[in-house]
Amino acid sequence: MLPAMSPQLRIAQDPEADALLSNSTLALLFGMMLDQQIPMEKAFKGPKEIADRMGALDVNIIAEASPEEFAATIANKPAIHRFPGAMAKRLQDLAKYLVEHYDGNVDAIWTRNNPDGPEVLKRLKALPGFGDQKARIFLALIGKQLGIKPEGWREAAGAYGEQNSRRSVADVSDPVSLIEVRNFKKEAKAAAKNQKGQS
Repeated sequence: MLPAMSPQLRIAQDPEADALLSNSTLALLFGMMLDQQIPMEKAFKGPKEIADRMGALDVNIIAEASPEEFAATIANKPAIHRFPGAMAKRLQDLAKYLVEHYDGNVDAIWTRNNPDGPEVLKRLKALPGFGDQKARIFLALIGKQLGIKPEGWREAAGAYGEQNSRRSVADVSDPVSLIEVRNFKKEAKAAAKNQKGQS
């Protein structure tokens, strides 16, 4: 859990979903996992939808749930993700890993043994379903929006750690910045496609 004076996030653009993200680092981590191949704000509404369907967002309950039941929770209409089966497995694998390696405490990723930024990045990259880019974005997100700033975090996050950038969810703080991030992603995608066409 975050401190009582935790910042109010505005990623999901939904008051209840954002309240959960602001008070639960597990919800934030799950939102990051869901953030692929669906709109960003839908992804970050996902943890609240899971909590509503299961009665709570509890890492132990998710880790111990029957895979079929948890997959049904994600797939029930409206589905929480466009690929509910695959995403249910990823979320459950993540929950199991958190229980096994961090006693279910997400915050231990950046608090246990007082790690520096590169070590936190290494721990994030070791999470099931977290590649290099997702890990760097999440490190930038907790640094920029939660004030969790292990030494060297900005450098470890790479371009995502840049101040005043509009590259990722780490930079979304209101509807305007959401549009700016979306536009940046569109332009980056178009540029990559254009470069591929020229090669």
